[in-house]
Amino acid sequence: MTTATLAPLPPIIADIRRKAAAINKRIVLPEGEEKRTLKAAAILKADRLCTPVLLGRPEVTRRVAADNGADISGIEIVEPAKDSKYAEYCAQYFELRKHKGIDEAEAKKSVADPMVFGVMMVHNDRVDGFLSGADHATADTVRPALQIIKPAPGVRAISSFFIMIFPNPTQGDNGVLIMADCAINIDPTPAKLATIGISSARMAKALCGIEPRLAFLSFSTNGSTDHPLVDAVKQAVKAAKEKAPDLAIDGEMQADAALVPEIGQRKFPGSKVAGRANVLVFPDLQSGNIGYKLVQRLTGCEALGPILQGFNKPVNDLSRGASVDDIVNMACVTALQTDPSLRG
Repeated sequence: MTTATLAPLPPIIADIRRKAAAINKRIVLPEGEEKRTLKAAAILKADRLCTPVLLGRPEVTRRVAADNGADISGIEIVEPAKDSKYAEYCAQYFELRKHKGIDEAEAKKSVADPMVFGVMMVHNDRVDGFLSGADHATADTVRPALQIIKPAPGVRAISSFFIMIFPNPTQGDNGVLIMADCAINIDPTPAKLATIGISSARMAKALCGIEPRLAFLSFSTNGSTDHPLVDAVKQAVKAAKEKAPDLAIDGEMQADAALVPEIGQRKFPGSKVAGRANVLVFPDLQSGNIGYKLVQRLTGCEALGPILQGFNKPVNDLSRGASVDDIVNMACVTALQTDPSLRG
């Protein structure tokens, strides 16, 4: 019997896992001494969803796994400073970062860190993707990825979104709602906000199979309030419509106008998005982070993410409150992002 969750999976999660299993990518988990990560790795291997690679001290990793009932037999465990590629990765990292003034000793110290070593493994195509964050801040994941993997060509900003999966299919778009950016960009410019919205909408379509209807949120709806913060959202809407005329985009609008048909029709008559939005773009990180967590905790929905978009190769972050299932599901998303169209 597998160690995987026995409860029925939401359709979108079942689909993501099925697609990941079909391609069987190698995903490095640098937090290889953390118990939730080890339990997730056991599920990933047992259910053949992907091939997990753990970073850590083998004796510690195996002890923690045994103490928590995680069968990690057959899973590769790599201790960075003792790995056969360590010296090669140190030399590469030094070349990548010497323009910032680091010396070879600093490079060796950095690459010994599993968070950096794991990204170097992705950089060298030794693994297909990287997932961390169960025991680290978002910056610890994003910083080495920006330094080593870098954004994809033409990408203006690394950003993130959450897939909110509701227990009731009448909520969102058949139970699915996209929220961005809730993890990365603190105070995006209008141009960056437009890019975040467009990337999130295209990812929603590619990953979730929904036809995106993109609402840029504010405390104003359709000019009901005059304020510089509202003007910034209006500029983002204008830029997004110009850059992506194929997408259904509207704003600025309040959350109720975006989600409730009667309110949307009354406050924003004629809008094809108001009252029917399935991709919500928050004006800043404070509102986005607060918003998704309120929805998650008050409705009991599952928040899958943050899913990072814009990197040249697959890199993803986890909430430090991530469950074992969250880690399993995000590993599968990371595997799917080996398709460039699913990296944003």
